[in-house]
Amino acid sequence: MQFITLASLATAALVSATNTVKFVSLDDVDRTIYWTGNSGMATIEETVVKAGENTTVEVPTGWIGNFYSVSDGETNKPGMLGEVAFNGWNDLTYFDVSAIVNSEDVNGVQEMYPANDPWTPVSGCTTWPCPNAYYVWDDVQTKSTTDTDLVCTLGTNGIAARDYVHHEEWENFPREAVTTPMWRQRK
Repeated sequence: MQFITLASLATAALVSATNTVKFVSLDDVDRTIYWTGNSGMATIEETVVKAGENTTVEVPTGWIGNFYSVSDGETNKPGMLGEVAFNGWNDLTYFDVSAIVNSEDVNGVQEMYPANDPWTPVSGCTTWPCPNAYYVWDDVQTKSTTDTDLVCTLGTNGIAARDYVHHEEWENFPREAVTTPMWRQRK
């Protein structure tokens, strides 16, 4: 009996440690999400997000990398990036939307934000360009949260998926917060 109880607790701990990104399609375009992990990170398979639907992807513990979307019928070319570092320094999730690779991509990744807390920061834009994304490598735009579930909106209609009336200045972090494991400990 004790073994079963311990096994159940261990399983519950693993379940609660799961990280996710929920992709929310805001228009009538099917898209494929392509994932690129940092060196040594697990591979995440391509993800299809159907027009007007939501698709949730489980992300391994400690995963650091990025993703971008390609609309059906378009060339697979990296565009606006969603960048994440799950379970990073201080066990926080770091995230941002980056226009560094292709700032002309206004059809894919739009916004990212924590799924379970409406009072936390949003990265990205409903209409591009905006001041809430990375445009050059040393912008300080990375957001952080204790949440391990993120939402990423996809689409071109300029509709916000999360309307919030409360606004405050949130702490932003340098880009290495989402590209370097345990970045604060390296300083």
